[in-house]
Amino acid sequence: MNTELRDALELLEKEKGIPKQALIEAIELSLQTACRNHFGSADNVRVNVDPESCDFSVIADKTVVETVSNPIAEIGLSEAKLVDPKYELGDIVQVPVDSRSFGRIATQNAKGVIVQKIREEERRVLYREYYSMAREVVSGVVERDTGRSIIVNLGRVDGYLSENEQVKGEVLNPTDRIKVYVVEVRDSPKGPRVLLSRTHPELVKKLFEEEAPEIREGIVEIRAIAREAGSRTKMAVLSNDPDVDPVGSCVGLDGTRVNAVVEELRGEKIDIINYDENPAYLIENALSPAKVIAVIADPDNKDAMVIVPDTQLSLAIGKEGQNARLSAKLTGYKIDIKSESQAQEQGIFDEMGIDYRGEGEEGEEDYDFPEDDGEEFTGESEQEDFSEDSGEEDLSEDSEEGADPAKESGEGSERESMEESEPSENAALEEREAEEKPKTEDDE
Repeated sequence: MNTELRDALELLEKEKGIPKQALIEAIELSLQTACRNHFGSADNVRVNVDPESCDFSVIADKTVVETVSNPIAEIGLSEAKLVDPKYELGDIVQVPVDSRSFGRIATQNAKGVIVQKIREEERRVLYREYYSMAREVVSGVVERDTGRSIIVNLGRVDGYLSENEQVKGEVLNPTDRIKVYVVEVRDSPKGPRVLLSRTHPELVKKLFEEEAPEIREGIVEIRAIAREAGSRTKMAVLSNDPDVDPVGSCVGLDGTRVNAVVEELRGEKIDIINYDENPAYLIENALSPAKVIAVIADPDNKDAMVIVPDTQLSLAIGKEGQNARLSAKLTGYKIDIKSESQAQEQGIFDEMGIDYRGEGEEGEEDYDFPEDDGEEFTGESEQEDFSEDSGEEDLSEDSEEGADPAKESGEGSERESMEESEPSENAALEEREAEEKPKTEDDE
């Protein structure tokens, strides 16, 4: 038993994943190559390797001839009789070949054949392993940025994240662990070439499958998805169980499931809506959070016209048309969004046969104004009667009337003081005249 060879084959099978039988075939091929290099021909050489004991033998089939002209393929009759007396001319004799007699060059060639075969089998094993991961999400570690692509270590092979498959504005530093979508696996002489993506819509779908068991079990289906990588994603979901809320299953308790996906996508916003077979309802849901008045969908031409309130027009279109653009991708319809006033001006409601009135018009139509002695009272007259200005005027008049008694009392007091002051002045004049009058008489 060749224990060394057996242990070596088992180690290679364990570490490299190369089947033991493939390694045995490589050994057989290498020994045949060594024989060809040593003898110049190996057409009649057979190599046998026991899979259990790993013992091998090299045997050359030689034809029994009377006169030997090619010792590699022929053997003399006398020599054949030494092996077995039964041999006659034309019989085939199996002659063992001592592999240790091979020269250095033949041995090196045999070694090179074994190494080459092992490499080919290793590439083939890796290709089969990663080919099964195509269209799946794998985790890897960022190794380096080559300028045009980012090398991501996926374990046994490296993946290539090209510039077109990178999210604009996303910065990936070495040693960052990220999840990527395997777009394609190609076989090459240097091993499998794995092409990765961070912008593919299926990346979001696969991330939700990891987070939500209802999606993995098929209870909730992701029927459509539209994505602008790094900015926003819209996803339509449908439940096959009436007791299961599809949107709630994707969001999770307190938003744990959707937040895990958003965190992996570095803050990308995700809108989850209910899927509906009716294209009008689907388009209405897709345009959320904007409110919709009417949807006119043409399934044959795949176009639709949506009417929204004037205040919701900018919300329905979205920043730089993003909401409308994603809704069109999600539904597969070409969507034309019009405001309520535009629809009324163009007579769209009349063409549709809809007696539609705006909120302001409906309020005026439905309002019943009160009547008094056959006269109609408008809102304006009521506002005049109960306006703040009229109240202020009434209060000012009352204040003026209340101030008049005070003014009158003040005037009366002034008159009394003036009357009192007049007698006092007259008495003083009389006294002054009385004093002057005697003096004049004495002087005379």
